[in-house]
Amino acid sequence: MTVRQDQADGGARSAVFSPVDTRARVDTVVRRLGDAIELGLLADGEQLPGETELAGRLGVSTVTLREALMALRQQGLVITRRGRGGGSFVSLPDAPAEDRLRTRLRGWSTEELRDLGDHWAALSGAAARLAAQRTEPEDLRQLRRTADALGQAADAPARSRLYGRFHVELAAAAQSARLTREQVALQGEVGALLCLVLADPAYREEVADRQRALLRSVQDGAHETAGPLAERCVRESTARLVAVRLAL
Repeated sequence: MTVRQDQADGGARSAVFSPVDTRARVDTVVRRLGDAIELGLLADGEQLPGETELAGRLGVSTVTLREALMALRQQGLVITRRGRGGGSFVSLPDAPAEDRLRTRLRGWSTEELRDLGDHWAALSGAAARLAAQRTEPEDLRQLRRTADALGQAADAPARSRLYGRFHVELAAAAQSARLTREQVALQGEVGALLCLVLADPAYREEVADRQRALLRSVQDGAHETAGPLAERCVRESTARLVAVRLAL
């Protein structure tokens, strides 16, 4: 996909391919691309840019990029094909089994989950306020598509991926690359765990309704209501996740 197409998608994809931090670059590239794949920002089967182009866009050497791609292949997130029409392609992982998610959730204390929720709410609240101040209605097409898709998603893994993507795209609508990258990284931590609370169709509808209300506030430029709506959505999800953790 070209840079122009990245920009047309609202900035979320552009943030994926922006230069990485100078520290622990291989790990940073692996985390950046891996989180984007698991969120669905990079589509299953999509061909990544060539090594030289991708290294240039990420601001790393081709050696660093090759090490990162090797790690992603080992994780099953990227496959490489040789010969004509070859290259590196996204490989969306299978949905994690519920028992594996519950085991992963046990590794979090309730205090850590609440702290994560505070950070997430702060990010999403700030993004919603800025998006309401900075965007035009036509800039919100991707957010609307994601919200509509969440309302129709039939299984928990798809719902959690779309829920996380919505918050990333909200940050992109705020026209803040830093907020967008922070959201991508945060969703890499919490995204899959949301399968445990989004399995309930009634809660999926509740989340979809809140996202639509948030979108209306952003579209109307009502930053004083958009921020609290985003924060409430996040805090409710975090509270449900904490309740699941306590039940374990």
